[in-house]
Amino acid sequence: MIAKLQFYLKRIQDGRLKEMWTQTLWLYSYVRKYWFSIVLYTLIGLGGTGISLITSLLSRDLVDIVTGHKSNELLKTFIMYISFTLANVILSKILDYIATIISLKIDNAIKADIFEKMLLTRLEPLMSYHTGDLLTRWSSDASVISDGVLNWLPDLLIAIVRFLSALGIVLYYDPLFALLAIAGMPVSLLMSKTLLSRMQSRNLESAALNAKMMGFHQESFSNIQTIKAFDLIPLYVKKLHEYQKEYLQLQKKYQKLGILSSVFLSFIGLLVSYSCYGLGIYRVWSGTISYGTMTLFLSLSGTLTGTLNTLVGMVPSAINITTSSGRLMDIIKMPREDHSAAPKIDAFYQKNKQDGLSISLQDIQYAYAHGDTVFEHTDLVIEPDQIIALIGPSGEGKTTMLRILLALLEPQSGSLSIQNAKDTSVFVDYSPAIRRLFSYVPQGNAMFSGTIAQNMRNVKPDATDEEIITCLKTACAWDFVHKLPDGIYSTIGERGRGFSEGQVQRLSIARALLKKAPFLLLDEATSALDTVTEHRLLQNIMQKRAAGSCIVTTHRPTVLTICDKVYAIREKHCELLSSEDVDKILSNQQ
Repeated sequence: MIAKLQFYLKRIQDGRLKEMWTQTLWLYSYVRKYWFSIVLYTLIGLGGTGISLITSLLSRDLVDIVTGHKSNELLKTFIMYISFTLANVILSKILDYIATIISLKIDNAIKADIFEKMLLTRLEPLMSYHTGDLLTRWSSDASVISDGVLNWLPDLLIAIVRFLSALGIVLYYDPLFALLAIAGMPVSLLMSKTLLSRMQSRNLESAALNAKMMGFHQESFSNIQTIKAFDLIPLYVKKLHEYQKEYLQLQKKYQKLGILSSVFLSFIGLLVSYSCYGLGIYRVWSGTISYGTMTLFLSLSGTLTGTLNTLVGMVPSAINITTSSGRLMDIIKMPREDHSAAPKIDAFYQKNKQDGLSISLQDIQYAYAHGDTVFEHTDLVIEPDQIIALIGPSGEGKTTMLRILLALLEPQSGSLSIQNAKDTSVFVDYSPAIRRLFSYVPQGNAMFSGTIAQNMRNVKPDATDEEIITCLKTACAWDFVHKLPDGIYSTIGERGRGFSEGQVQRLSIARALLKKAPFLLLDEATSALDTVTEHRLLQNIMQKRAAGSCIVTTHRPTVLTICDKVYAIREKHCELLSSEDVDKILSNQQ
């Protein structure tokens, strides 16, 4: 007893019970929306319990009628027995239907909410998770919750009522029989304690391994071209086998425990059942009870044993649910972006877009979470209707600067201000909502599977075909799109499959232009183009006023000849280069 008390005190000190309670409260913030359906489910379940008990009593009466040759009551009792049996079957199916619908609704609600919260989570903490892990948490953990939540609190109540009502009936007729029927309870409770600790460990190990395997599969299929090109197929097949072997060993480890526990509990259950059966035969033989009452006792003893095992089985179910809730809460607790300033930014833009907008970063200090400092006391000014280049060695912070402008990364100190060209109106608020003023073309493939038109309309759903074609022409993409059999309704495969890298870059730029934002950010977005096409594209952007200002990160010195300003990222600062410095860079490349 002292050892058990110490165990539970340690669990409380470790904070596990409090953690499970917090996870349960979070979980039911979703479930309470469906309280009516859950109450209906519970009431139908309780009704089914009542009907099952009545059916057991009718079964007793039916046996006594047959053995007593009371033919005048046989037909009525038989009809009642069949009717209640059918009612129980119908209620069971209704219960299954309600459970499925509620489970789907909760699953959709949790997944939609978690999906939105993942997208709203600040970029840097989110990047600490592998995409396979995020996918596992969003998909598998949410499904564990939705599948299990309805089978817990309502079913717990239903099982308790079923257990107590069956116990009450048996106690009413024969207290000794009732004590014998629940003789396995202490053993089941002791087994549940063992299952509790083992299930916690298993769930965490299994979730971590599932996330690793999901990440491996996702990366393998995403990079299948690279795997083929480097002839890595044997290596990746070997890795898959290693993961599968690890997963198999983990499952074997806990399946053994489950089987041993199940066999032991089954043995106890059979021992209790046969003891009840023996007692029932003795009572009938001695004339204490009738055959029908013995049938009732045996039926209810099975109900008691089965319901008790159900209650014990709810312990690992609760652990499953709360473990999955905790994994999802890890994502939700991460800092999220605040887009509340969006109306102010929209109003500011509408008021000042005719004058043109400029952006100033002042005294920016930024370091990644792992500690590497990228910028110290850095300033950057972007004026209207200019092409501005950011140059510097790879890894020195060009992409990071664009992410700071987009508020994808938040500096530790410094400020951002937006003003009109006349400096008569200023907006100061470093908010993710400023992305409404930017169009962005990142490095790499940024197109989604679907048609060209669908990709374009992602940024402007009401765009006409003519608007799309105009932007394609500006981005020098119409040259190849108009030759396609379906034009702008041609399909783009996953990761831009079906198009060259240069074509995908031009499509990405066209999509960014369609947004018609005052600032266009091109992060090495023309690296796959020849210099002639690159110059023509950038000149089109400025001549046609497709964007107010264009910021380009580039390694190509030739681009600098058409830029109004050139910033070099050096020693954690953005240094504005003079025309002489730019000429020197160009001459060194000749």
